[in-house]
This record gives sequence, structure tokens and C-alpha cells, in this order.
Amino acid sequence: MKYRPEIDGLRALAVVPVILFHAGFELFSGGYVGVDVFFVISGYLITTILIEDLENDRFSLVNFYERRARRILPALFFVMLMCIPFAWMWMLPSQMKDFSQSLVAVSLFGSNVLFWRETGYFNIAAEEKPLLHTWSLAVEEQYYVLFPIFLFLAWRYGKNRVFWMIVVMASISLLLSEWGWRNKATANFYLAPSRAWELFSGSIAAFIVQRKGVQKNNPLAMLGLAAIVFSIFAYDESTPFPSFYALVPVLGVVLLVLYANKDTLAGKVLSTKAFVGVGLISYSAYLWHQPLFAFARIEIVSQPSELLMIFLSVLAIFLAYGSWRYVEKPFRNKENIARRSIFLGSIIGVIFFVSVGYYGHKQNGFSINNRNDVSIEIDTLTQNLMPIYVIGDSHGQHLMHGLSALSSEAVTNMTSGGCIPFRDVDRYDSRFEVGACARTINKNLDSLSKIAKPSVVILSSMGPVYLDGTPFNGKDYARVTGLGVELVSDKTIVNHYDVFEIGMRTTLAELALNSNLEVVFAVDIPELGIDLGCQYVPKKISLLGFHLYDAVKEISIESCAVSRVAYDERTERYKALVFRVLQDYPNVHLFDPTPHFCDEERCFGALDKFGFLYRDIDHLSSSGSIYYANKLFGSFGFFRRE
Repeated sequence: MKYRPEIDGLRALAVVPVILFHAGFELFSGGYVGVDVFFVISGYLITTILIEDLENDRFSLVNFYERRARRILPALFFVMLMCIPFAWMWMLPSQMKDFSQSLVAVSLFGSNVLFWRETGYFNIAAEEKPLLHTWSLAVEEQYYVLFPIFLFLAWRYGKNRVFWMIVVMASISLLLSEWGWRNKATANFYLAPSRAWELFSGSIAAFIVQRKGVQKNNPLAMLGLAAIVFSIFAYDESTPFPSFYALVPVLGVVLLVLYANKDTLAGKVLSTKAFVGVGLISYSAYLWHQPLFAFARIEIVSQPSELLMIFLSVLAIFLAYGSWRYVEKPFRNKENIARRSIFLGSIIGVIFFVSVGYYGHKQNGFSINNRNDVSIEIDTLTQNLMPIYVIGDSHGQHLMHGLSALSSEAVTNMTSGGCIPFRDVDRYDSRFEVGACARTINKNLDSLSKIAKPSVVILSSMGPVYLDGTPFNGKDYARVTGLGVELVSDKTIVNHYDVFEIGMRTTLAELALNSNLEVVFAVDIPELGIDLGCQYVPKKISLLGFHLYDAVKEISIESCAVSRVAYDERTERYKALVFRVLQDYPNVHLFDPTPHFCDEERCFGALDKFGFLYRDIDHLSSSGSIYYANKLFGSFGFFRRE
């Protein structure tokens, strides 16, 4: 295959925006399209190689997989190996367990499936997963496994028919991605079937170039370059992806592949030494950037500064050059390293990382005494009169431990992560399926209406996140990316506050019809805004009689807090809405945890007696849940025996 420097330059145009997007620079709000650019390039290059091999009767799956192993695995395994000690030093056991699982998934080319399945409220923030970016490698690897076999089997029907087969498959995949972002957004993002059309677009371009060559066309080449640049700066996290929107950067790459030879202006730009140089190390740069950013966000309590992220972005390029020169290049050279050594080394690497990952998973991230789970002396133990039903999102779910620990009656969990506990109110974002929350909550409310004996219903959920559509203290943007709050019974109402109020009123009025229910509306707890709460739980490895501990690091109880002023500003409109609505429902009991978590100056994330109350930015720890339940039970007489 003839070398095309503009393709390497195109790689640079892909990787730099991805790095800057993940670094958090808003100017590059659509920088994630760089991944789509890589997909098209991969489809083009792999298909070109396979066509040439098939036409020259030298096709060999063993040769193909050898080339892919040389290209992908050495640098990938090296970066994974470098991540392990930092994960050990800086991660919580829960994060370490998550990281261990990713080691296994990456080694088995299935990390996209893992990260799809992990999506949810109780998982650590995506930006703190060092190997999250390998989902795209998994998609490519799945393509590498299946596409050569398809091409080999279909080749007997003739090149023209194979071309149209690929066109049909690409069309189906594109339509699937358009359906997917509306109905299965997370699966659509991570899984290969809805991404395949991007790789197939490169394959289609390869067939055309193989037949006609690269056709010089300045206007079309510049249009392709402009389409990619436009996507990088015009798209953002709310843009459905992949979908028809992805056609802009994908077709932009196709136009460059077809029409940007060295004599076109676009080709000349992409063929400059700067672009080609970065393009040559783009794979290693892609591998390095996410671990650097993730570990920085884990180790630094506050949001890393822009200056630090710039430094880490530059560092990723320097590390990329080193791993390209001393890892990638030597392993690609067949004279230096034989095929047998490549396959043997690959097998050993897979076994090693799978073993380490499996061991870390089975050891629960090497967790030892979690001091949030220690026995706590409670002010007043509760013998409540009635069963308790909790309905809401994860801010209802985190109450379950405390309520169950202190209650003598059954506590039923009717929560669903990310779902507002109101009739006909849907809530979704980039990770949640449209319509799922409304269906689940409506079903649970239907069940509550049928309760025939005295019971307590607790409504608990986040508030400001849904109403304002912003994360607190800049933490966990994933929960508001593509945020939608919708009244399914009247979709013309678009204001989140109106949707919230109508849903709240409808639900309270409905629950009030059942005289067996004592309804408690729980105001949202203060958001702590510290990623991992304030506690670092130590980790321990025991192997062959040797014990290794990491250092215990934690924020002091005194500094584990958020400003009361910041909390009041955050919740002012939310609380005003809640208090105003509840005035019309005197039989609904209001529980506001603010006095129990805050004084005039601060809202506390830790207390001397209960220890650390939070396990992350806004979810209660086990002891925090017990503390909350103790205060809740003490506030209402119907919880206690006379």
C-alpha cells in the first residue's frame, strides 16, 4: 500500500482535539469526533490492505492478526502496566475494583461492553476511569476480528458485490445509530453495531480509491477538512452521538481520503511535518492522555486547573513520542522480533493482565476495614409501627442502609437511579434511555396506590441537578450531559421547574387519596462536591505470605465540608418551589435534613461520632445513611411505638 502522509496528518487532526476535549477545554466541545475520524481511517487502511492481499493471493488471517498485534498490543500493554502502581497508590478500593475489571475487559477486547454495563449512578465518575478510552480500541478490535473473515468469505462473489454488501451493512448500522441515540443511548455510544458504519465508511472509501485512485479535487478536499473542523468546534456533549450528526465528520474524512492528494491545499496542510509528526505518535498519545487526566482528577481533591491540564496534555505528547520510539517501532520491526515472539508475548500479556484484574476484582479492590461501616452507637433505636417504601433516585437508594438498620419493619426499595419520583415525569441524559424513568416510576406509584395497610412512603431525590441542569462544584458532568426533564403527559411544557411542580403536585394528590399512607417528602441532602467524599480506605495485597499496604490519606473532619452560602445559593429556587407546593398538601410531612447537616457557616461531610457521612460528591456513606435515618425517625411520631 502506497504511503500517504496526509493520512498521518489526519490522525493528528483526530487525536489533538480528543485530548483537549477530555482535558475539559470548552473551545474543543466537539473534540470527541476525533474518535470517529480514527474509525474511518482504520476502516480505510485495513480494507486497503485486505483488498491488496486478496487480489494478490497472499491473504492470511495469521499475517493479518500478527500485524494488528504488533501495531496495537505492545504500546497498550505498556500503558496498562504503567497505570497499575498509580491505581494502587491513589484509588479507593471501589475504584481499584472497577480498574481491575477494566484490565480484564481491555485484555479481552471487550472494554466497550464493560463500560456500557457499568453506566449508572453508583459507578465512579467516567472521567476518573484511566482505561475508559479503550472502548474505542475494543470497537476497532472487534472489527479486526470479524471483517477480514467476512471479506475472505464474501470475496468469491466478486469485488463489486462485496462493495455493495458493505454499503448495505453501513446503511443498516447508520439507521441503527439514529434509532439508538433516541432509545438506547448508552449502548448506542459504546457498542460496535451502531459504530460499524463509520468503519465501513472507510472501507467503502478504500474500494473507491483502489478502483480509481485518489482523485485530486481541491474544493471537495477542503470541504472535507472544513466538515471535520466544524464538528470539533460546533458540536458539544448534548449532540446525539453517534447519529446522523456523525455524518458530518465521517463524510469529511471520506472526502479527504478520496480527494486530498499531496497537490491539494488540504493535502499539503495535512502533510506538513508538524501534522505528520503528531500523526505518527497519535496512537500512543491517545493511550496516554486518559490515564494522565484520570489520575490527576483522582489525586487532586478540587477540579484540576486549566494550567495543569495543559501541562498533562503536553506530557501526553512527550510520553507518546517515547513509547512510539522505544515500544511501537521496535515491535513493528519483524527483523527485531519474530512472529513467534509477538504471539507468545501477546498471550503472556493477556494472561498477566487478566490475572491481575481478576484478583483485584475478587479482592474487592483489595479493600480492608471500611471505617464507614463500623458499628455506631445510635441516639435512639427505632421500633417503627409501619412498613416503609422509598421511591426516588439514588438519593433515595442511599437511605436504604440506614432505614433498614434502624427499622423493625420491612423497608422496600422502589428507587431507580436517575429517576424523579413523580407521576409522568421522565428524566434522562446521555446515559439513560428516554422514557425509562417515567415507565418505572409510574409502575411503582401504581403499586403504592394499592397498599391496604398503614405504611410510610418516603419521596427522596436530587433537586437542583434536575431543575438547573448543572453539576455542583463542577463535579460529574455526565449526569447533566444531554439532560432532559419531561412531562410525558404534556410534552409542550419544557421548563424544568414547571415539569417538576406539576409532577410533584400530581403525585402528592394521588398519594393523599390512600388513607393508609403517611407520605414524607424529603428535601435533598446538601451536595458535598468532593469526588470521593473525604475518606481514603486503605488497600491490602496478601500474596505468598507477603502483605503490602498503601498509605491512608484522608481529609480532616474539619475540612470535610461545603460552604453554607454555596449550599443556600445552590438550593434557593429548589427549596422555594418545594415549600410553596407543600403548603397546599398539609397532610404531607416535610423532612428537611439541612439543620442536621449544616450550621450557619458550613454543611458537614463528617461528624466526630459518625465519621465520614459521604462516600462521594453527594451520596451518603453507610454511617451517613444511619445518621440520616436516625434524624428522620426522630422527627415524626408515627415512626415510634408509644
